Amino acid sequence: MKRALPLLLLGSLCSGLWAQQFKLNLDHLAGKAANVVDISLNGPMLQFAAKFLDNKDPDQATVKKLINGLEGIYVKSYEFKNTGAWSPSDLDAVRNQLKGPDWMKMVGYTSSEDGETADIYIRTEDKKINGIAVLVSAPKELTVVNIAGSVDLESLSTLGGHFGVPKLVPPPHKK
Repeated sequence: MKRALPLLLLGSLCSGLWAQQFKLNLDHLAGKAANVVDISLNGPMLQFAAKFLDNKDPDQATVKKLINGLEGIYVKSYEFKNTGAWSPSDLDAVRNQLKGPDWMKMVGYTSSEDGETADIYIRTEDKKINGIAVLVSAPKELTVVNIAGSVDLESLSTLGGHFGVPKLVPPPHKK
């Protein structure tokens, strides 16, 4: 899974609480997980954090511009000690919300070798992208990301290293 998410985000390039566009419905997994990441940054929190970015630094200025259109970033990520701690129905409950006219599956990845899957969905309104959903799973890991608001796919990767979003580095190529 650690290879699939960066590969998909770099290669292709997210209701409930605040601007969250779908319900993550995964809190019941926290007690079973060895490690949990739970990020909920709504629009005002993002705008407050943007004030600390330096407009003179080109990377930080790009990030600041990107988050101006965002209404929120929501992440639920679980790492488990044992296989089978989460079930496919947990992910299906999220995936079912991403069906319909507003959401479109943009990228799908499945590895039969290590059991990893990853999907990227985009939400459009008036021919503009206003949300991204990323679902990534492995036998001992499960991650769901929702980026809500106006999204510029070209500059999305610049969020890496800011606001708890990991910096994405392409995986080394196997020979």
